[in-house]
Amino acid sequence: MRVYSMHQRAPKASPALRMTPGRVRLVLLALAALFLALIGRAVYLQVAQQDFLQNQGEARFRRAMVLEANRGVITDRNGEPLAISSPVQTIWASPADMEPVPPAKLRELAQLLELGPAELDGKLSDRKREFVYLKRQISPELADKVMALGIPGIAKQQEFRRFYPAGESMAQLIGFTGVDGRGQEGLELAREKMLAGKSGRRVVLKDRRGHIIEDVAAIEYPKDGQTLNLAIDQRIQYLAYRELAAAVEVNKAKAGSVVVLDGKSGELLALANVPSFNPNSRKELDPERRRNRAVIDMFEPGSTMKPFPVAMALDAGKVNPNMVFDTSPYMIGPARVRDSHPKPAMTLTEVIQKSSNVGASKVALMFSPEQMWSFYDQVGFGRSVHAGFPGEVAGRLRGWQGWRPIEQATMSFGYGVSVSLLQMARAYTIFTNDGALLPVSLTRLSTPLPAKQIISPEAARKMREMLMTVTQTGGTATRAQVLGYHVGGKSGTARKLVNGGYQADKHRGLFIGFAPATKPRLIVAVMIDEPGAGSYYGGSVAGPAFSNIMAGSLRILGVEPDAPSNNSLLPVNQVPEIREET
Repeated sequence: MRVYSMHQRAPKASPALRMTPGRVRLVLLALAALFLALIGRAVYLQVAQQDFLQNQGEARFRRAMVLEANRGVITDRNGEPLAISSPVQTIWASPADMEPVPPAKLRELAQLLELGPAELDGKLSDRKREFVYLKRQISPELADKVMALGIPGIAKQQEFRRFYPAGESMAQLIGFTGVDGRGQEGLELAREKMLAGKSGRRVVLKDRRGHIIEDVAAIEYPKDGQTLNLAIDQRIQYLAYRELAAAVEVNKAKAGSVVVLDGKSGELLALANVPSFNPNSRKELDPERRRNRAVIDMFEPGSTMKPFPVAMALDAGKVNPNMVFDTSPYMIGPARVRDSHPKPAMTLTEVIQKSSNVGASKVALMFSPEQMWSFYDQVGFGRSVHAGFPGEVAGRLRGWQGWRPIEQATMSFGYGVSVSLLQMARAYTIFTNDGALLPVSLTRLSTPLPAKQIISPEAARKMREMLMTVTQTGGTATRAQVLGYHVGGKSGTARKLVNGGYQADKHRGLFIGFAPATKPRLIVAVMIDEPGAGSYYGGSVAGPAFSNIMAGSLRILGVEPDAPSNNSLLPVNQVPEIREET
């Protein structure tokens, strides 16, 4: 190391390292320019790019949460719940926000949610996704266990699940909702707008663990759906379903339907179909079981149609109950009209009581095709009932211009015209409501809806008296009697039309009636499809179910008996059976 004495001078610095005033100014200018650039960049980001950067930041942590509206309750006429929504939880994930999760926790999560490891991995594998459902509509207790795992990016939200206390007995009538809470079938679909309400919205910031930090906008609160109060009486509905199911089983039938109407207001008190399904379980929803057969199935009604041409003739003054008809077989062109058990003569009352095809056809042919078509049209055949069911059929009534005499004759006893069971039940309101046709109401009424006068009250009274003979000794439906009440009605048996031809071994058996017949309150229509236990006549297969449903319904409503107290019924196996024509 070189040492200099105090008398010696140190060597001068290199010119390259010497800071001249020019260099100092250059450095200061460079530093000032850099500082200005930083300030300019900060100003640019804070002012010009503020919205963009804020949106980018919030996009990573802002979440718009849907606040589910509580779906409206469906109740029966007495306020009993038929469809209610209960709060449940849904577990969802944001794979983009998830940190690496220990395999043990993933296995525990899959086990709690009843998901296979591969299925769970498939939901979480796409790290760009910000939302994916893991499990919907689980119990709050299970959701709490999932959240207790503390897995970042896993969150829960409240939803509502629909429950149906009446189960199978009312499945096709009420329908059901999908997992998203929207109506899929039945009244759930028909009244979707009324029941659904309006969802709310809440926009929040969440951290990486899914915890809410703050709200970033005003909360839009949900608006709950309205309550739907039906005319249905749950007690009568269950009774009708139970007796229908028993009748289908006893008669080894393919299916069955029943409709119960208030004969004075048109309110629908019950509507059931068999087979049915459990709307609380979505695992198996067989389309055949979901069909509301009483509303969407068309069929030829057989002899249950005979009261209508007779009522038309009574109202026109062309006939009276004691008028005698030649009921021997006769020809209409090349076709022969006959009865299975022919009699040479019958009164008009006997034509109804014993269900004579010959007598009914002769009454119908007293009118022109246009007159008969007009009457059927006024009663509602070929027209939708407009009750408000999805898929409701209008039936089929061909224009009168193409009717041949034999077709007009067969339409008098229920062939050549197609109806639904609901249409037929409604048509019988002209007999229970003094000749006026009532609209069908699904909801409970405070005042009856306007009715349309079809026949005179006097003609309706005469028809009630004639229809009472059907359930009395010598009639085709003595098994439809109800202890303590006079019953009026009509049985029907129709061969099924398959691929353009009538099947000799496939039938529908029907009975449609009302009680108390002297002061009608209820109409019950029962249809048994393809009975296979031997008998297939309407009075035999549908009559007993009608009797049980009508008897129970009258007791439930507390309707006063109108028959003598000593009125007794014969045991079923002792009731003489008069078979109606097919």
